Amino acid sequence: MRRTLDEFKVLRESEDHVEFKKGEGGNISYNGGTKAVPKERRKCILGYVTALCNEKGGDLVIGMHDAYPHKVIGTQQSINAIGDLEANIYKDSGIRTDIYELYEGEKRVLVINVPSRPLGRVFKFEDVALMRVGEELLPMSDEMYRSILQEQEPDFSQQFCDGVSFEDLDKNAIEVLKEKYAKKQKNPSFLSLSDEQALSDLSLIVGDRVTNAAVILLGKEDILKEHFPQARVSLEYRSSEANIHFDSRSYFCQPFFLMADILWARINDRNGSVPIRNGLYKDYDIPLFNEDVIREAVNNAIAHRDYHIQSETVIKQYPTKMVITNSGGLPYGVTIDNIIYVPSTPRNRLLADVLSKTGLVERSGQGVDQIFLNTLSEGKPTPDYSQTDDFCVTLILSAQIEDMAFSQFIKGIQDGLPNDQKLTVYDVTTLNSIRIGKPKKELDKKIVSRLLKEGYIEQRGKTSGTFYILGKEYYELSGQLAEYSKITDWNEQQVLSVMIPFLEKNEYAKMTDFVALFAGHLSKKQVRVFVEKLVSSGVLNYIGETSARKYRIGDRYREQQAILNKALAIGLNEMKGGKG
Repeated sequence: MRRTLDEFKVLRESEDHVEFKKGEGGNISYNGGTKAVPKERRKCILGYVTALCNEKGGDLVIGMHDAYPHKVIGTQQSINAIGDLEANIYKDSGIRTDIYELYEGEKRVLVINVPSRPLGRVFKFEDVALMRVGEELLPMSDEMYRSILQEQEPDFSQQFCDGVSFEDLDKNAIEVLKEKYAKKQKNPSFLSLSDEQALSDLSLIVGDRVTNAAVILLGKEDILKEHFPQARVSLEYRSSEANIHFDSRSYFCQPFFLMADILWARINDRNGSVPIRNGLYKDYDIPLFNEDVIREAVNNAIAHRDYHIQSETVIKQYPTKMVITNSGGLPYGVTIDNIIYVPSTPRNRLLADVLSKTGLVERSGQGVDQIFLNTLSEGKPTPDYSQTDDFCVTLILSAQIEDMAFSQFIKGIQDGLPNDQKLTVYDVTTLNSIRIGKPKKELDKKIVSRLLKEGYIEQRGKTSGTFYILGKEYYELSGQLAEYSKITDWNEQQVLSVMIPFLEKNEYAKMTDFVALFAGHLSKKQVRVFVEKLVSSGVLNYIGETSARKYRIGDRYREQQAILNKALAIGLNEMKGGKG
C-alpha cells in the first residue's frame, strides 16, 4: 500500500513499521560499501530492507528526517534508476520491493515499500538475520528466530469476515454453487436445500457468521470491493510480447462462482485453434488456450493466493502466450521441481475444498496435474513456473505447438484406452522427457517399465548405454521413419559410415564433435568406447592429449581402402576384358 507524504510525516517508526533516513548528502549506501565493521555495514538499503521484511513488511523512506514530525529533506538516491534499484534488491536479497517517489515542491523523497516475509521464512543480510532495535540493526534473537521457523499458516478462508451477513451474498452465485455441487456429487437433492442450509453444510457460514471463503466465492460485488479488493482479477491484452503498454485491460470483481465463466468468455474472445490433419487419425483442432488449463490455472490462483497481500491477480494475454501471476509463494512443501508430485497443504483450505466439491478444481490441493497433462498432451512446451518466488506465483503458458506429432501420438493412445486406464500426468511427462532426450537416470523406473510393457516406448542400447525412444508410431506421425531406423544398436561399420564422411570433410574432430554427431543415437560413453576401439585398430589416429585430443582418419584405414579400391579396379578391368 502506497502512502502520501502527509501520512509519512505523522508515522512512528517502530509502531508503523517505517524507517526514516535522511542519509549523508541525501543518500545512503546500497550494501554497506567499504565499511569494515559489520554493525556499520548493516546500515544500508539491503540491511534495512532485510530487517523490515523480517518484521512483516514496512517502508524505508529516504529523504525525510527521522525526528518526529518527519520533515522532508530531499534525496538524489537512485534518481532515474528506480527500476535498477528494484532489480538489484531482488537479485541480492530475493525480496520483491515496490519503489516510488514523492515530492514536496522540488524536494524528492524515495520510498521503498517492503513486503512481509512468508510464514516460516527468515531473510538474511551477509548471512545474518536482522531485526531493528532502536537505531540499530542487530542479529535476530534466538527466541524470535525460533518462533518464525515454527510458524504455521492459518486457514484465512475459514476465518469470519466481520461486518458481513448472509444478505451480503449474491443469490445467483449461490444458485450456481448449488447446481455445480449437485452435479459433481451426484446429489440432486442438494438443490432443494435452502440457501442458508446449503452454505452451512459446506461450512461457508456458521450460524449468522460468514467466512472469508463465502465472501470471495459468493459475495456481492460492492461487498467484495469493500472487504477484499485484492480478490479482483485484472486481464490485460497485448497484441505483441514486445508491447510494454497493454492494448486493453478489464477488471473482474464478481463473486468467483459468477466470475469464472465471465472471465473465460473474455479470454476466449481472442482464442483460436490449430487444425491437426493426418491420415492415421481423425482430424481435430488444438485450441491455442485450452479451456480446462486456463480455468484450472485461474482457480488455483484464487484458491491458493495470499489474501493478506493487497495486490490483485493479474492475467496477461498475448496471441500465443498467457502469464498468470498471484500473490504469495507456493504452498508449504511445494517447489517448482516437485509441483506435480507433492500434495500440498492449501493456504485457503476451506475455499479449495469448496472448489473441489463443486468440480471447479480436480481436487483439493495443488491441482496442477490437469495443467501439465493437457498442455504436454497438446505438444506444447512444459508449463513454466520459473519466475515464481517467495512473494508471488507466476505461471507462463505457451500456445505454440512444439511437436504436432507428439500431440497426435498421445491422442492416439488416449483414444484407445478406457477412462479408468488413461495415461496419467506422470506417464505423459515421462513420455515427453523421453521425447526431448532426458537421460535415463532422470526417468522413473516403474513408469518406464510400464510404458515399455505397453509398447509406448522402446529400449535401445545395452547395460549402461541403455536409452529409450518413443514408439515407432510417433516417427510415422512425424515423418521420421528414416530417423527411427537409425536409432538402433549400432555396430562399428555403422559408426564408421557416419564418422568417415565427417572427417573427410573436416579432417579433424574432437570427442565433443563425435558426441554431437551421434546425439540422440548413442550416449557419450558409447561414443567413447567406439572411438577407443577404432583408435586401437588403427582406423583412427589422434594428436594431442586428454581434452585437447583431435582425431583423424588413420593410416591403416587409408591403406585398407587403397587395397580395396585396387582390387575393385582389377575386378572391373577383368570384367571389361571378358566382355571383349
